[in-house]
Amino acid sequence: MSRRPMNLQRGVSLLFALLALVALSLATLALVRTVDTSGLVLGNIGFKQDATVAGDQATRQAVAWLKANVAGLDNDAANSGYYASTKERNADASITRVDTTGQQLTGNARKLIDWDNDGACNYATSGTYTSCDLKTVSVGDINGNKTRYVIFRLCQSAGDANDEINNACAKPLNSGSGASGRGAMAYGTGRFTAAAGPYYRIVVRVLGPRNTASFTETIVNFQ
Repeated sequence: MSRRPMNLQRGVSLLFALLALVALSLATLALVRTVDTSGLVLGNIGFKQDATVAGDQATRQAVAWLKANVAGLDNDAANSGYYASTKERNADASITRVDTTGQQLTGNARKLIDWDNDGACNYATSGTYTSCDLKTVSVGDINGNKTRYVIFRLCQSAGDANDEINNACAKPLNSGSGASGRGAMAYGTGRFTAAAGPYYRIVVRVLGPRNTASFTETIVNFQ
């Protein structure tokens, strides 16, 4: 009479032990997955910060190139990744937008940047763009990141940036002497006049670990 309840109790204890073991296993699995996810997030943040630093260094080198070649910026220098216009106006005066990342615009009425300088633009689907001939220049390996840049002068076309009749360039404005008095504006002279130097657009692509890609864009001007 006393042995049968003891056997039953031992069976129930084993069941509870198994349930507790399963619960502990699930909790351990959830903890491991949480730690793995946190590690991935922290790793991605680290890669992003590293890519940003690499992009900044590449931009500095592009600015240094502009300063060193200031006398020859009226014409394209494709081998140096420089274009004296926005490259969005074709010879027939039609407009074709430049898609710097390949994911900014849709449709085939766009130009792509040849980030690998292989004439392929494999990062975009074939037939979804009009051309892939805008060359870039390599900055080399920066902390394990492969960096390249391209520079566009924000002008309608190549040539003299000060030729306001045949060329239009984006320039910063300086305060002028057009106002005839405090709070007054004299028509025809204007309060603001364009400064001498046009703007330059520097686009940098950074390829980092795990096939990550980062793009930065900087607008600069030289007075």
